[in-house]
Parts: sequence; C-alpha cells; structure tokens
Amino acid sequence: DACGLEVTVCHYPTGCSKWNPIEHRLFSFISLNWAGVPLRTFATMVRYIAGTVTAAGLRVNARLKRGGNETGERVSDEVMRRLHLRPHAVYTLSPRT
Repeated sequence: DACGLEVTVCHYPTGCSKWNPIEHRLFSFISLNWAGVPLRTFATMVRYIAGTVTAAGLRVNARLKRGGNETGERVSDEVMRRLHLRPHAVYTLSPRT
C-alpha cells in the first residue's frame, strides 16, 4: 500500500514448488565464492553468501533467520478481507485506496 505497487503472484505447477530460478542461477556462484572454506558457523556462511556477485552483476542479500516459520502461522480472515485481490490465471494484489 505504502509504495502503491501491484504485486502479481504466480504459482509453479505441481511438482515444481522447490524450483526457484534465481536461487538456481546463484548457487554455482555461491559455491565458487566459499570453495575451500570450512563453514563452521552460520556467520561465516552468511558472510560468504552475502558476498556473492554473478558475472552479470546479480548481488546476493543474505541474513540469518533464527528459528523457522511457526507451525500453523496464518493470515487472519480480517486481513484477507482487507486485501484487494483479483483472481485470474495468476493473482494480482493491488494497493488499497
């Protein structure tokens, strides 16, 4: 809402949920960046991941998230009702006016 942007959400077909094209493009560069370095701490891993840049100039922004997504974490019905969603082949979320 604050930025006035429309966000379109597309879902990958069944069986492809783990395929992330950006992550796929970056993985080889991340591996090259930390090659031969013992990854003994999370801080070391995050530092090497965040220091990765591809030949095309794609940069990685990395931070460590402690814990995981909480089991049962949900968006409330009230929040969903306030969203301006337009369903079609993909979903577009528009700013509220």
